[in-house]
Amino acid sequence: MRNNRSREDKLFDVVNTILITVIVLLIFYPILFVVAASLSDPTKIFDSPILLWPKGFTFNGYRKVFENRDIWIGFKNAVIYTGLGTMINVLMTTLAAYPLSRRDFKGRNIITFLFTFTMFFSGGLIPTYLVNQKLGIINTIWVMILPGAVGVYNMIIMRTYFQQNIPRELEESAFIDGCTDMQLLWKVVLPLSTPIIAVMMMFYGVGRWNGYFDAMIYLSDRELFPLQLILREILIQNQMGDAANQQIMSSSQAEVSMIKQTIKYSVVVISSIPVLLFYPIVAKYFEKGIMVGAIKG
Repeated sequence: MRNNRSREDKLFDVVNTILITVIVLLIFYPILFVVAASLSDPTKIFDSPILLWPKGFTFNGYRKVFENRDIWIGFKNAVIYTGLGTMINVLMTTLAAYPLSRRDFKGRNIITFLFTFTMFFSGGLIPTYLVNQKLGIINTIWVMILPGAVGVYNMIIMRTYFQQNIPRELEESAFIDGCTDMQLLWKVVLPLSTPIIAVMMMFYGVGRWNGYFDAMIYLSDRELFPLQLILREILIQNQMGDAANQQIMSSSQAEVSMIKQTIKYSVVVISSIPVLLFYPIVAKYFEKGIMVGAIKG
């Protein structure tokens, strides 16, 4: 086929390619820097303005991380909070979104408005803390899971998906065949909703994995701290738990600097691996699910 594209179109493609390449490099380089720095001698990290590969290759940072009991406990807690919390999030969001997508559900617009109202106006941190305190979930794993069981924005996205992608005729035929509402949801709607469920798992999972503020407010028992709160202590407060601090105190000043710098980069890499591994699993559903509500031609 003859190429009928004009010179302006070709120039537009070239400019777009250059811009996209620059943006990708700006996003990718910090990741590359952290990985290279975690495997480098800290005294050589800033010898050159751009670090593309490890200098003074060493696994000391990762060895210190795996020797730190607090990091292992934090990692275990983060997996529990993320796994259990994401399952509850997806379940509750689905149970809220599907009824609101049904045209025969009376009052759905009012209920949707009440949900949406909470996105813009809430009681604030102190009333929320007092409610959780009255419920008796302060300083327990449930304070990390139950208060954020439903994200209103995600619920609206899922409701829109149900409205646009589940034909009404399919629901009517299922009822004619004798399906109940729960059977319709379980056997018809959910199998057709894999893309949006995968997107919800991605949104909720990443949010819970990276979250630390709720843990900082509601948890006082160090045995319940998630990994991100331990990481915050290391990056901001230069604290690494009693065991790690004892190891550092027994080292020289130069070794102290090396241990702290290497552990910082190594923990960042380790904490990012689960998210980086999870995304390829849901990537094939992500584009279709994220385009919910887009104009279709």
